[in-house]
Amino acid sequence: MLEWLSRAGLVLAVLLCAQPVSAAGDSSEAIPSPLSLPQALELFKSRGFDLLLADAAVANAEGDVRIASAFPNPALAASGGHTFSYDPNRCPEPGCSDTPWAGSLSDQGLLADLVVGKRRLREDVAQAALRAARLERADADRTLGALLEEQWVDTVTAGALVATAQQAADAAAQTAQLVDLRWHAGDVSEADSARAETAKLDAEQNVDSARAELAQSKAALAFLLGDRSGRAEFEVAPALPDCVAPDELRDATEEQLLARARERRPDVAAARAAVDAAESSVALAKRSRFPDVALTAGYQREGTGNSAIQPPTATLGVSLPLPLFYRSDGEITKAEAGLHAQRIAGEKLDAQLGSDVAQAFAAWRSASSRVERMQSRMLERSSRARELVDYQYKRGSASLLELLDAQRTWVTTQAAYQQVVGDWWTSLYRLEAVTGETPNP
Repeated sequence: MLEWLSRAGLVLAVLLCAQPVSAAGDSSEAIPSPLSLPQALELFKSRGFDLLLADAAVANAEGDVRIASAFPNPALAASGGHTFSYDPNRCPEPGCSDTPWAGSLSDQGLLADLVVGKRRLREDVAQAALRAARLERADADRTLGALLEEQWVDTVTAGALVATAQQAADAAAQTAQLVDLRWHAGDVSEADSARAETAKLDAEQNVDSARAELAQSKAALAFLLGDRSGRAEFEVAPALPDCVAPDELRDATEEQLLARARERRPDVAAARAAVDAAESSVALAKRSRFPDVALTAGYQREGTGNSAIQPPTATLGVSLPLPLFYRSDGEITKAEAGLHAQRIAGEKLDAQLGSDVAQAFAAWRSASSRVERMQSRMLERSSRARELVDYQYKRGSASLLELLDAQRTWVTTQAAYQQVVGDWWTSLYRLEAVTGETPNP
């Protein structure tokens, strides 16, 4: 029976050791394929490097709050010794001793700190810094989330460009095959065959370049998602959604968007919290001119009788540094300089808001116009021209140069449309970010 239990325990131990160990926040989870934008945002919020660093900064600020709000521990001191050249046996009265000992207890400035209010000011500074850190974390969520959205758009656009380049390569290959047959039949010259083959090879070059750009874009996206494997083995959507403007942006003006940015952006609130922290730091620096007063209670004795060297004695005292040579002028100057810098930074940020909103709004409106123009006529006309010239060439009424030019125009138009749609979504996400909207899965 004992032998069977031993074997069972050994098997269980082997099985447990064979199980993979998963830690909190394990980053080895594979990226979903195909990867949608909500899935990308969810992964980014859970394991993105920059957000994890922002979380660490918040935790650090929380630790500062605990430090600032803590009460100093009392200091307990004790000492003992021996008095040489003294014989307590020769003492005329009982209670004499040649072993002195003493003890003291200090509040380490706790009472004076509470009265003067330094602890409260330190806590105010730490609390304001914590608010700023949390707002900066929210702002990192806003800015980095927008960056992730833009990278996802770039990746989808790169994939669409690969598909377009592959279509162009297939068409060029068919044209080259047709021209080669006609050349061998004596219907066209060798120059036409060379042109068609050159166009085919050039289209294949474009496919390779588009695939390389897609691989680079996927690698950048995987890095933003916190992937540690170095492999971007996932796919994205084949195309971007239709360009439909949100209701809140259709009739919005630049002034309305600027007001929305000032009200909603976390970095604006973080700048105000940084000013509050700097103001509290100035007040704390000025309050530090009051010396730290420490109360001390002591007890000492060497014997107990009237003839003892040191009868039992209780003492109560205070200790404080005398501010004769230095009165915290440097700390006050630094704190006031920090406050001035924070106020200037806030003014700079407010001025930057107007530039950010104006640029993002202009980019989105320009992209909207280009998308509308291409969807209304350019796409249809380039496709129609390609079809007509291809039909005419097969019947001998159009030249090879006309066919290649029509195919080149179609490829250029299709690639430009994919890029314009990507620009529209990129400008939309950027406009939402500058007005204070945080991307959510």
